[in-house]
Amino acid sequence: MPQPSPSWQPMARIAQCQRPSLAMQDWLMDSGSLTARLIARSGGQFKVQLVRQIIGLPRLDECQVLGMKRPALALIREVILCGNGEPWVFARSILPLASLTGQLRHLRKQGTRPLGAFLFSQPQLTRSAIAVARISRDHAYAPADLVGNQQLWGRRSVFYLQQKPLLVSEVFLPAFAAQLPLHLPR
Repeated sequence: MPQPSPSWQPMARIAQCQRPSLAMQDWLMDSGSLTARLIARSGGQFKVQLVRQIIGLPRLDECQVLGMKRPALALIREVILCGNGEPWVFARSILPLASLTGQLRHLRKQGTRPLGAFLFSQPQLTRSAIAVARISRDHAYAPADLVGNQQLWGRRSVFYLQQKPLLVSEVFLPAFAAQLPLHLPR
């Protein structure tokens, strides 16, 4: 039976009382490189752990946001971004095989190199608006052992390189969320 998909939407559509802390909102809505920000936060103690990389069919909602008329094969890459030896972010990237041609074909072999470092080094990069969602283990979106019984926050957006779409979603894990202040300093 298919798992329910997270309800991705703009932060502005979420009632004020339902939103995450301002500190979490700051991370969710940041349009810069998450990789660079995590490296800075960890004092360079950062690593990418490859969970899986397969050729498969994306979820229906992922196909829709990528503008795919019908499901087509994509490289599905799931990694854990670790800071200070702890799992901070689960990232899921959907790279349609149709996008992995020409200069972008090397993305098929990204391995443990952070995708964000490559994307944000590209001068012609454009990005869609960021959508956010609450993620629970019921969504089977991130590994259950990382999610636990908590409601986590994630974000996703479509990056365009040479008019080719790539979907990147990131879920902030409990070890990261626990270290954020409840309020931003004024």
